[in-house]
Amino acid sequence: MTPPNAHLSLPVGLSTGIGHLPHCDPGDAVEFVLRHNPRLPAAPSLPARSRREGMVAQAAAGIQGVTVHEDGTLDLDPSLVDPEAPLGDPDFAGDAYGGLRAFLTTVADRRGPIKVSLTGPVTFGMALHSVGVDADLAFRVAGAATAQRARALVQYVGQRVPQAQVVTFVDEPSLTAAMHPEFPIAPLDAIDLVSGTLAALERMSITGLHCCGRADWRLIMQAGPQILSMPTDAGVEHAAGALAGFLERGGWVAWGAVPTDGPVGPTVERLWRRLSALWCDLSAEGCDPVLLRANAMITPVCGLSHHGVTQAEQVMELTGRLASRLQDQATGVRLAAGA
Repeated sequence: MTPPNAHLSLPVGLSTGIGHLPHCDPGDAVEFVLRHNPRLPAAPSLPARSRREGMVAQAAAGIQGVTVHEDGTLDLDPSLVDPEAPLGDPDFAGDAYGGLRAFLTTVADRRGPIKVSLTGPVTFGMALHSVGVDADLAFRVAGAATAQRARALVQYVGQRVPQAQVVTFVDEPSLTAAMHPEFPIAPLDAIDLVSGTLAALERMSITGLHCCGRADWRLIMQAGPQILSMPTDAGVEHAAGALAGFLERGGWVAWGAVPTDGPVGPTVERLWRRLSALWCDLSAEGCDPVLLRANAMITPVCGLSHHGVTQAEQVMELTGRLASRLQDQATGVRLAAGA
């Protein structure tokens, strides 16, 4: 697959969201997004409003032979499941996309970048396999359906917000387990599936790949995203050489620097020290310190659907403060380097 675009153009010091929000009202969720991430707002998914907005339920919407129930669970008729069948609901009119529709209505006149996301083929294939679909069929269906949905999503967003720059993240939490010997497909086959989805997007959107835990980042970079999205404690320092090349080719990193699985504290000092220490370690292993800061944005580690709204506010406030520090430092480093 084509390497990251060397001319990828995004503002320095962005913050954005990852995954789901805890809100029930789409209008409240969109207001939350625009207030906390005005420079790169992310279309929300709202499983508290409808379980059909959950990751797996969204991925399964419109697939022949798959029924998505009100509680988000799936029923499948393997005799009807067909990897070649077109997806239903190409206009994203169903219950699975209430948050997306509300977001696009509100930002219809926007000219700056916006972020959307979809469940990746490996994670969706794992979900199908876990409910009894043979592994070969599960991943063939997941790969074909996700590539179809990726194209349809970016086309739909382009129709609704024609002047915006679209950033699309493929969400792949299951890649954390891709190297496990009991994983149902080979690691390179998993990466090929993800690469196919990114390839379906790359002519219409900036592409991102989100994995919310420790993983083989050398392998993940082979999928060809323009933006890697990872927690700061995901072990990327073990792939510093590959990351250096990724940055030099124009790739960006969305650093999941604000925890979503425990207390975060009232200030960003500890979080900033942790991120700065990681950058120092990566610089010592050959990564360009200017690119580490200039080709970067800040996010929470994962989605916020299991938080209360007040907790989600705190996480996103810290995300925004870290992004402001990043913007200041990236600007200073560029000036010092004569950029």
